[in-house]
Amino acid sequence: MWPLRIDQAKNLDCNLMSPIASAILIITLVAVCGLLFGSIRIRGIGLGPAGVLFAGILFGHFGASVDHDIAGFTKEFGLILFVFTIGLQLGPGVVELWKKQGIRLNAMALSIVFQAVLLIAGFLLLLDLPPLTAAGLFSGATTNTPSLGAAEQAAQTLESSEDAGGIESLASAYAVAYPGGIIGIIASMLLIRRLFGVNVEKEAAQMKEQEGLDREPIERRSVVIGNSNLDALPFGQIPGIEETGVRLSRIRRAGEDTVHAATDETILHDGDVIQVVGTHSGLDRFTPILGHTVDVDLMKSTGEVEFRRVFVTEPRALRTSLRDLSLDKVYGVTVTRIIRSSVEMTARGSSRFHYGDTAHIVGDKQSLERVTGFLGNSGKSMRETHFSPLFFGIVVGVMLGMIPFTLPGVPFPVRLGFAGGPLVAAIVLSLIGSVGKVVWYIPYSANLALRELGIILFLACAGLGAGETFFESALSLQGVKWMGVGIAVTMVPLLTTGIFARLFWKQNYLTICGVIAGSMTDPPALAFANSLADSEASSTAYAAVYPLTMIMRIIAAQTIVMLFA
Repeated sequence: MWPLRIDQAKNLDCNLMSPIASAILIITLVAVCGLLFGSIRIRGIGLGPAGVLFAGILFGHFGASVDHDIAGFTKEFGLILFVFTIGLQLGPGVVELWKKQGIRLNAMALSIVFQAVLLIAGFLLLLDLPPLTAAGLFSGATTNTPSLGAAEQAAQTLESSEDAGGIESLASAYAVAYPGGIIGIIASMLLIRRLFGVNVEKEAAQMKEQEGLDREPIERRSVVIGNSNLDALPFGQIPGIEETGVRLSRIRRAGEDTVHAATDETILHDGDVIQVVGTHSGLDRFTPILGHTVDVDLMKSTGEVEFRRVFVTEPRALRTSLRDLSLDKVYGVTVTRIIRSSVEMTARGSSRFHYGDTAHIVGDKQSLERVTGFLGNSGKSMRETHFSPLFFGIVVGVMLGMIPFTLPGVPFPVRLGFAGGPLVAAIVLSLIGSVGKVVWYIPYSANLALRELGIILFLACAGLGAGETFFESALSLQGVKWMGVGIAVTMVPLLTTGIFARLFWKQNYLTICGVIAGSMTDPPALAFANSLADSEASSTAYAAVYPLTMIMRIIAAQTIVMLFA
């Protein structure tokens, strides 16, 4: 029992606490209670950050409320922070996933959308639901607020909207179905996990192993030049270098014992022993062109050659190919490898540095000092969060989300909204990397902190907003019927698609969870999926299907209104 009921406290002198102070107090209390609730694990399963939503519903039910404008700003800004930081972190990975499984994953998401539309149409006819109520249930059950706005726009254009059930029924049905939608999404993930006996940690390990198989490890190899056609030819002019990604780092001239640093400008002669770096398959293809391998380790031979790992933190070194940077000509060094987000790759002539890359560089000490200054190598910059690019990116994302665009056969403009616009903008900006001295880079720890803060603010305000009328609506006869319809519309498509993907496509469980959350455009579900294991697989799949799903849900909500109302 509360010492003082919240609804009673609201009647106290309002001058004792300003709306801002009250909002801060209530939101932080909801966050604390929700995170404590989410940390409770039963048989290894907990709600994680999604517990904040249910804490907000309870607080809202017992009378806690936040000023409408303050709650609206906090909720939307939290959502923007969440999706923008996800897109910024996962942009390159999303593109790779599109190349490999984009069609399959988006087919899964579209299947979920189409099944939901068919189900809501069936319930509309079977239960004689008002069309606008059905559209609200569709938006709430699929936890998609932009589709609710699109349905309201469509309803306002209909002369018979009042006869169709009243525009106000859209919001009411949405509010009743929304919490059940979130519960249904999480329940679907857990049911699929239980049905297939999934070991989440094992699934995460398999994802990392698969990512490792997709990227060949980099290795060194010593080769003796035995091709007379290469005599007196610079290494960089040998055909096949760019295709195989092989780099030259060291050379020991024929008849000598001293090892020298080597670059693409190094002239080769018959009998020279060189050290080349590349993938196993690339080296296997390129070695026969040079000569044959020899069991010599030039790393242990005498010579004034050093190796150094350098952080790329200088904007002038970004967005320019290694070929155009000409580090071999200007500084006399060779970049043999590039490490980006813990992924090691060969340094081809077409490769471009991204902010925060680690470059493996070989050369003499003086040359390495000079190129280190050019590339930056600032550990302090690597730990700093550049807020001006972050907020500039958010501005771009918000503006992008507000831009209306038309699609064939859709009578209303479609918008990505505050969730879709920042997500797409972040993916694009992460791929661009930098413009001049503006760099879109956030250290992983800072990215994770901003992401968690964003989703907590969003869930706290969403729960408080729904809690005031949730139990009253949900416990009425009509509310129970609406909740039943909503949960069916939520879970049936998710379970059928998830089971099919697991049985026939052998999809990783974490990827399925990401598609489920992305197909429902549901940040709380993604937060729950991310809490299951230390893996970015769910977030990457979420971002891969989100843009198309968002557009299709907006179109679907408008279609329900236009066809049936």
